[in-house]
Amino acid sequence: MDLLDRVEYRPARFTEDFEAVYRLRYHAYRREGFIPENAERICKDDLDDQPNCRIVGVYLDGQLVSSLRVHHVTTEHRQSASMTVYSDLLDPMVDRGVEFVDPSRFTADYDASLEYPALPFLTLRIAAMASVYYDADYCLAIVRPEHAAFYKRVFLSQEWAEQRSYDGLAFPVCLYAAEVPVIRDQVYSRFPFFMSTQTEQRMMFGLGDRHEAAMTVRPTARFAYAEGVRRAAIA
Repeated sequence: MDLLDRVEYRPARFTEDFEAVYRLRYHAYRREGFIPENAERICKDDLDDQPNCRIVGVYLDGQLVSSLRVHHVTTEHRQSASMTVYSDLLDPMVDRGVEFVDPSRFTADYDASLEYPALPFLTLRIAAMASVYYDADYCLAIVRPEHAAFYKRVFLSQEWAEQRSYDGLAFPVCLYAAEVPVIRDQVYSRFPFFMSTQTEQRMMFGLGDRHEAAMTVRPTARFAYAEGVRRAAIA
């Protein structure tokens, strides 16, 4: 919670915002040998340009340290990373009206990840906010198998599908999902820094298309937690 006081979230709006995130991705993936070199030294795909996409950079003391891409999957907008790999499983659910928040392209600066072990929590807080704002049925996680334990422990995610290949990446992925209405209060109770106010959620995701998003969003976990405590005391 204390580290959040030094954090700001910046939904990508301008060319320089997107390019900074794409360069961060490139260096993170290249360090691990997950993607081939390219002359532009960026990592970008068609999913970054979809209307149901929001790309957010996490800045610590003014420096970009991590980023996350979030898709809101509905019957109207089905584009997302998980839908690309597991459409045979997910499309029938979307046909029935099930909605997903699908975070992907979680990447972090190597030095910052060593200095701040809490960086994954600060970054995935974006997905937690999106899940609540969009009132999603499930928050998906298309992750490397070795990262699955984190999602099971923190978000109580359950495995939905076997390992598959993701085009352009040199490692397999597997699909996990957390049922948002079921796990939300449990996650908040264990990790209150995931909490957020409606104002923060709206500034991140609710201001029209991504070119109209807020320039900077400050975390409101302290306020949301205090409000939760106040309401519990009244009840």
